[in-house]
Amino acid sequence: MRLRGGTEQAVLAALTALALAIFVGLPFVFILLQAIFPRIGAGSFKDPFAHFAGLVSAGDLPIETANSLLLGVGTVALSAVLAIPLAALRALTRLPGAVLWDLLFLLPFMVPPYIASLGWILTLQPAGYMQQLCGVNLAWFLFSVPGIVFVLTMNTFPVVYFALSRSFTAIGGRYAEVSRVAGATPLRAFIRVTLPLSWPSLAASLLLVFAMAIEEYGTPAVLGTRIGFRVLVTGIDGSISDWPVDLPKAALLSLVLVGLATLAFFLQRRLLVRRGYETATGRAAAAPPRAPLGRWRWPVLAGFAIVAFLASGVPLLAILATALSRTISGGLVPANLGLQNFRAIVANSSGAFSALVTSLGLALITALSAGLLGTLTAYVASRTNARLRGFIELMAALPNAAPGVVVALGLILLWNQPALPVTPYNTLAILLLAYVFLLLPQPVRFTTAALHQIGPSLEAAARVSGASAVRTLGRVLLPLLLPNLLAAMLLSFVVASRELVASLLVLPVGRQTIGTFIWSQFDQGSVGLGMAMAFVTIVVTTLLPLTVLIVARRAEAAL
Repeated sequence: MRLRGGTEQAVLAALTALALAIFVGLPFVFILLQAIFPRIGAGSFKDPFAHFAGLVSAGDLPIETANSLLLGVGTVALSAVLAIPLAALRALTRLPGAVLWDLLFLLPFMVPPYIASLGWILTLQPAGYMQQLCGVNLAWFLFSVPGIVFVLTMNTFPVVYFALSRSFTAIGGRYAEVSRVAGATPLRAFIRVTLPLSWPSLAASLLLVFAMAIEEYGTPAVLGTRIGFRVLVTGIDGSISDWPVDLPKAALLSLVLVGLATLAFFLQRRLLVRRGYETATGRAAAAPPRAPLGRWRWPVLAGFAIVAFLASGVPLLAILATALSRTISGGLVPANLGLQNFRAIVANSSGAFSALVTSLGLALITALSAGLLGTLTAYVASRTNARLRGFIELMAALPNAAPGVVVALGLILLWNQPALPVTPYNTLAILLLAYVFLLLPQPVRFTTAALHQIGPSLEAAARVSGASAVRTLGRVLLPLLLPNLLAAMLLSFVVASRELVASLLVLPVGRQTIGTFIWSQFDQGSVGLGMAMAFVTIVVTTLLPLTVLIVARRAEAAL
């Protein structure tokens, strides 16, 4: 018996809502309960918020909140200072090798922040690569708040660069040319006309940078611990992993962290709705040609080269040099270089190859699971009038404000309950739950955007021809969504394969992932083996998605 269209949509909505409640809703609920009722682990609802006064009086909450804000605002400010002029030069001038610079600025996305931080330590620490080559070290700068901001900026500023360069290109120079006619200088025309028109892209990208900075664990943990610089993320981790374990404190810090990220999103929306930023009209107008650089050609190229070297060259070269070194103390000499660390990975030394296989396998399952759930979520939210639609939209939005440490805490609180007859805790399934939670926004965002470009007439035609809602989704919409969905799944695969913080907190005993393996090797002094794994990870997570995309495009072109 075939269900009617409305019934099928209701069933799909119910199943999607159930999955989202398990993957997303319940972990948040248990964090909230733990934050309010400190004794809930013992089954008691007594003394709500009793833990809050002690946390504030001890200074942990104010200090870690202020430090997180300082880190986020500092990274946003430095990213803006760096990315705005670079994006303007890329979009509005005849920049030689523009595509090459884009590729070089894309490389920081391929290097996880915690790995980049380890590369900077190896470069700037005493007896590091910089001292071996130049005779000086910058450890005093690296292990400082400005140093932490700098390292994070080198990893995040491309977000602003790519968003603004595309925005400046779309705006073009025609509006600035009008102000030039009125007597404005090029700089004044850019500041007063072009830059304000790009405010939506600027605000969105800076918001993302802020969220990335306050949610980043590896860089503050590696660099900030040495100077006592505690942020919310490291405070949550310490409350969970250090004895005595303080789950109520971790829950309260998690709520503050999620609140900061959520507040930033609301602030962005409020800023954008107060003014208009329309730059496109019904008439297609040819944009004025890009301005020549003239005598500024070589200074501009030098600036791009310096930024590219700092953002991409230094971390990657440090990772590769360390991976090739027999011993760190041996220095950068030919006799100390070889492939022994890469051979050790193939030989499964210290569980290296097993960690690689575990991470890649989990990443593949995560990409498929998040892709399926994300597609259903986007479809129900965009194409149905199901009663559960509002709940589904809320659940789909929650992961945007949840860093990995918060997700891990929620899963620990949820699945470590003694009353549960069956639990995924201390199995690889708990990692899968964490990864799907963290990466669900990617397929939802990509699929929703694609659905908005597909007219409802195609679905209506299929339904008139007798196709059910499920059959229409599978035979009509899914093939059209596939390119966007494939991109989202590849992104999910890349991020999941090298995720660190959730893996550190909920990893089953006796198992390792790529992230935890690199982290543990650095702590144990086997830096060469850890950096070899990092280099292999960067290569695999770069070449594999590119290969899939190339094959997919060739297959599409052959049809």
